[in-house]
Amino acid sequence: MNRSPLYLFSLLCLFCLHNKTFAAVRLAGVFTNHMVLQRDREVPVWGWADPGEAVEVRFGDASIKTKAGTNGRFEARLPSMKASNNGQELLVTGQTGKVVLSDVLVGDVWLCGGQSNMDWPLDQCKASADVASANHSAIRHFAVDFSFSSAPREDCQGQWQVCTPQTAGGFTAVGYYFAKKVHKETGVPIGILRSSVGGTNIELWMSQKTLMETPALEPFAKSMRESLELWRKELARDLSQMDNWSARVKEALKNGAPIPPPPAFPEYPFGEKMFRPRCVTLYNGMIHPIIPFAVRGFLWYQGESNAGPWPVAAQYIEKKKALVADWRNYFGGGAELPFYFVQLAAWQKPNDDPAAADDWAHLREAQRHCLKAIPSSGMAVATDIGDADDIHPANKGDVGERLALWALRDVYGKKDSEVSGPLFLKATPDDSRLVIEFDHAKSGLMAASKNGRNAPQAKDSSPGGFAIAGADRRWKWADARIDGNRVILSQSAIAKPIAVRYGYSINPARANLYNKDGLPASPFRSDDW
Repeated sequence: MNRSPLYLFSLLCLFCLHNKTFAAVRLAGVFTNHMVLQRDREVPVWGWADPGEAVEVRFGDASIKTKAGTNGRFEARLPSMKASNNGQELLVTGQTGKVVLSDVLVGDVWLCGGQSNMDWPLDQCKASADVASANHSAIRHFAVDFSFSSAPREDCQGQWQVCTPQTAGGFTAVGYYFAKKVHKETGVPIGILRSSVGGTNIELWMSQKTLMETPALEPFAKSMRESLELWRKELARDLSQMDNWSARVKEALKNGAPIPPPPAFPEYPFGEKMFRPRCVTLYNGMIHPIIPFAVRGFLWYQGESNAGPWPVAAQYIEKKKALVADWRNYFGGGAELPFYFVQLAAWQKPNDDPAAADDWAHLREAQRHCLKAIPSSGMAVATDIGDADDIHPANKGDVGERLALWALRDVYGKKDSEVSGPLFLKATPDDSRLVIEFDHAKSGLMAASKNGRNAPQAKDSSPGGFAIAGADRRWKWADARIDGNRVILSQSAIAKPIAVRYGYSINPARANLYNKDGLPASPFRSDDW
């Protein structure tokens, strides 16, 4: 909606007040008591002091001296440290004062991003017993304050909280269950750094530079440039109205007359308006303020707001590649910094049409392709734990623990553990049959049902959710049987099947294929029709 000049002027004043250089030395908002610092890599510590002021940062045996720049910002880098469950003091001393943070641990920090299913708190997950037992002093949580921002914001607000029954209810549930499993199996302190907002598309979470300069995103960049150009024209048009209004206000103040209402003013184009690109403002407001905080990796649950037909969903692959490259660049971890994400859960009423191929099915297919497109990535399948009536399924426990499987294998050395359910490899026509092969199926395959947090239970019935088609591209439900780590498909009405789809709808209720490690198969398709 349009904002008045008074509204924008107030925001400008608040922005300047928030970002001015304070006389007393201070740390960035992400540094508070009870925080977790990243182990085994240099740790940037930054804040503000008077320009040119000498500042010393001390932690453990390390003492780093630096100076604030002309803008008042200083940064010191603590040397690589080993994990420690013993709370220590982080001391920052300048000529204008000092800051002492207490109970600081050293462990692994995971940045949890995305939309509402990542933002969803533990106390809304029908998990009162988990909240009541959440006594984990080595698990800490920080929530970046909500902020859409038209320009990169320099700082954020929030507090690191120790995980207790009194605090855990407000933690990101996915992040909590991830941290709980990892800490239980490794003993390493875990920091959960949450930066997520419901109903947000992926373009909001990457920098303007990345969106503008990534060749694969040029159609979107073109739209951004056009929006900026239009906005500048609107500004030029409305400035004269503002000047006129300002003169009238001065005259009214001088004469004691009523103040005239302000004119409408064009809103910054990358905000929340849907008919212009919704992009970059959450990077500006909720990612930029925590850069370059040292992290061990990223957890990502998002995609509902990017669902669309395949040409649209296919773009999500390039957008996620750009986001991951963006974050890895700014957080300094390189291509090996892990990025683990959640495939969309089931939602809405099941559609029993074998030809169904809705927007969420296409988005899941894009997410599956992201596994190969993005190095050091992992995907947690969640189609078996959704809720037909709620886009926010309560079972976040399985989601967090499935993400943790990837981290435990690839980061924490649990090399023999399975990390994923069956992933489609290839479909081979064999006369009247179609033979489907899978990765992550060494333990064998099973048809199973899952009830809540309980492990899937094998069924005597055959696997469901497979649709096949011949050259005429008419889809029919297939008869399926398991053959070791393969699935054999056939259909009496299809003489020579050539293509397969599995679980390819927003709520694939028929899909029930698991590996014998108890992890569900990802929905997929072999066709490109």
